[in-house]
Amino acid sequence: MNNDEVIHETPLVVHDLGHEAHTHHHKETFITKYVFSQDHKMISKQFLITGIIWAVIGGLFSVIFRLQLGYPDQTFPFLEDILGHWGKGGKIDPEFYYALVTMHGTILVFFVLTAGLSGTFSNFLIPLQAGARDMASPFLNMLSYWFFFLSSVIMFSSLFVQTGPASGGWTIYPPLSALGEASDGAKMGMDLWLASIAMFIISVLLGGLNYISTILNMRTKGMSMTRMPLTIWAFFFTAVLGVLSFPVLLSAVVLLLFDRHLGTSFYLSDIVINGKILPNQGGSPILFQHLFWFLGHPEVYIIALPAMGITSEVISVNSRKPIFGYMAMVGSFFAIASLSFMVWAHHMFVTGMNPFLGSFFVLLTLLIAVPSAIKVFNWLTTLWKGNIRFTPAMLFAIGFVSLFISGGLTGIWLGNSSLDIHLHDTYFVIAHFHLVMGVASMFGMFAGIYHWYPKMYGRYMNNTLAYIHFWVTIAGAYCIFWPMHYEGLAGMPRRYYDFSNWESFKMFGGLNEFISVVAMIVFSVQLLFIFNFFYSIFKGRKVTTTNPWGANTLEWTTPIRPGHGNWPGEIPEVHRWAYDYGKDGRDFIPQTEPVGADEQRH
Repeated sequence: MNNDEVIHETPLVVHDLGHEAHTHHHKETFITKYVFSQDHKMISKQFLITGIIWAVIGGLFSVIFRLQLGYPDQTFPFLEDILGHWGKGGKIDPEFYYALVTMHGTILVFFVLTAGLSGTFSNFLIPLQAGARDMASPFLNMLSYWFFFLSSVIMFSSLFVQTGPASGGWTIYPPLSALGEASDGAKMGMDLWLASIAMFIISVLLGGLNYISTILNMRTKGMSMTRMPLTIWAFFFTAVLGVLSFPVLLSAVVLLLFDRHLGTSFYLSDIVINGKILPNQGGSPILFQHLFWFLGHPEVYIIALPAMGITSEVISVNSRKPIFGYMAMVGSFFAIASLSFMVWAHHMFVTGMNPFLGSFFVLLTLLIAVPSAIKVFNWLTTLWKGNIRFTPAMLFAIGFVSLFISGGLTGIWLGNSSLDIHLHDTYFVIAHFHLVMGVASMFGMFAGIYHWYPKMYGRYMNNTLAYIHFWVTIAGAYCIFWPMHYEGLAGMPRRYYDFSNWESFKMFGGLNEFISVVAMIVFSVQLLFIFNFFYSIFKGRKVTTTNPWGANTLEWTTPIRPGHGNWPGEIPEVHRWAYDYGKDGRDFIPQTEPVGADEQRH
């Protein structure tokens, strides 16, 4: 052994021993273990449970405003009990209706699908699957959760201010969001919204930098980039997108706060309120849209990519087949991540943009369908002739593919500026992005929870409840969002409080009622999932084997309930990629098994 090797190996051993000492002799209190934990597994559970709480709140808001849309003429006395003066006489106040829509979008996009999905699974799986003791900086990792928690507290408190929470739509376009006089929801609630999002962005940046540095610098011996599971690739590109795009939203938020409180005119010009001409000159609300969507479009993929990575892993494990086209999958992750920065203005075809400029955005938007199609093709080919086990995780992963296809196809319509000008701000847009981004990514999240739950809690969730959860949710998702395409094609605008006054939209009364009923059923089934989740933590069937699914990746080489540091002894060495299923007459070959070993056996 030459000197070089000695120099390289020694620090590793010292690091290992140090961590073992840390694991065994470091007395943990309740506070250090559950509250200010620096263990990535505990932090991932904090993200997950906070995300679940937010999902209930955000989902409940949609149920309340669906009541108004489905039954515009009826009153519901219990609304006054819940909402107070926002529900006078059992009818939602129109002003508060906008606040509900705004908060529903904000909560689901940022707090559930960004923090809940990335925060949970990037934290949980990156060290376990890449072969690291923990994140690159456990302390910053802890801070990233607590900034998210702080952001959550600020956003939650905005629900209780007298003038109500922010109500300018989740995109908070100025001038509605820039002028306190514009509406009640543009007063204190809007300031809290902006402060909360600023804290949230800090959380995303701390987390993202940690994920990137852990993946690049802390993989175990033999874990080259091309041997990483697709989950880790997905989290890597997600983190890169977040680190590059969220600061742009932060700048938009800061300038908006300047406009609101310091008399600047970044977004304001020539505005009259109640006959009073405001002094603001020279600003442009379109500038805000550019800054917002420069985050907003990568955000779609910040939400979708982790779900894609989880789906790839779950489908391969449960098809008992190698993932089809591994390098093509990695390449399409890269293509999606790159293109997602060049398509933001397709949200802005109706802002008076130069049509020639618009045509570039049309081209790039349609181009992003290619890597997405590659992924879909590869998932379907992995399933093809596989020895499929329909576990709850597998069903949700297949459901993700289904929703991603049906929701993604309508994106081809919306990406064409000539069609989009007709469909913009109608229910067609709602149908499209809820299927492809909202519901599909929730399915990816559910797949991940069902699949890695045994590793998280050392117990299984109840399968019967899981199957009910899946079938009602997928049928419900299509029943809610499929009909909205027809409403949108008929020109029905989104975010309106009451459609019954329009002759042209009256015919959708029955359909709106149907959608509202299904929405309530689907929401109640999510409560069944939540019961299953929390009940199983304490009472679920215990996991008795370290590798219940027969998977190849490293997280299944740890003890059933891994301690802080993940592996009690040395970190295992990796000899092969993560997808050796059904090879050489064997069901699966773990990544840790040397490549020569299976040949010697024969």
